[in-house]
Amino acid sequence: MKPPKRLQSLIEEGLIDTVVRQLMSGKEAMVYVVRCGDETRCAKIYKEADQRSFRQAVDYTENRKVKNTRQARAMAKGTRFGRQAAEAAWQSAEVDALYRLAAAGVRVPKPHNFCDGVLLMELVTDAQGDAAPRLNDVEFTPEEARQHHATLLTEVVRMLCAGVVHGDLSEFNVLLAEDGPVIIDLPQAVDAAGNNHASRMLLRDVANLRGFFGRFAPDLLKTDYGHEIWDLYQRGVLHTDTVLTGRFAHKTGPVDVGGVLGEIDDARAEEAARRVRMQSL
Repeated sequence: MKPPKRLQSLIEEGLIDTVVRQLMSGKEAMVYVVRCGDETRCAKIYKEADQRSFRQAVDYTENRKVKNTRQARAMAKGTRFGRQAAEAAWQSAEVDALYRLAAAGVRVPKPHNFCDGVLLMELVTDAQGDAAPRLNDVEFTPEEARQHHATLLTEVVRMLCAGVVHGDLSEFNVLLAEDGPVIIDLPQAVDAAGNNHASRMLLRDVANLRGFFGRFAPDLLKTDYGHEIWDLYQRGVLHTDTVLTGRFAHKTGPVDVGGVLGEIDDARAEEAARRVRMQSL
């Protein structure tokens, strides 16, 4: 196929040999299957901010590091330079998270290069060697659902031990490879220790997994892994090999109205994002 303009510079640099086909167009990027020497990879082209349905909400960008104080001031003021810096930080967040998580052994696509707003990474494939489907495109038996749910909880824990919370984890951001689930789409990933909203995002990520796999294995709907994981993390006793129970005893006391309202807002935002995803399928 004719290469998109955004990939032309990578072809000229020799990072890509040919563009095979478009793989998908999502809320934040367009992904193409490309050939790089003897390997088939994917190239993720990030959309401009005004073309994305997923906005750079302050909850996600809180405490993100930038190169210098000038950039930080410009981003805070919303100047043209500041918007450009914010956009660059948004894109590099996924690159940084991928390298960090891949090094920690998390099941994410292996990153290869990042150039001119294009991320080159591993193409996740199924048993036939085709591009792996997303979880929302697959039906599961109860046992398969429990198995994949357990695998992803292990990855959530591994991510948290590496200091990262996905922030938008759902059946739309997980591919089913030949050897199991692979987590994708990380530009909204947050620092677990440096973001005040990290706990709420972690709870929402785990709840999304519970809700999806609970359609196939209803017993999962009775579990509370999210609060258990975060409690262990806060107490400094969460490890990659920690055995989880799915049970958590909530403390009784005054209701945190602000927290409840925050969860309601998160649920509304997630539902709106889900509708956008469904429209793009």
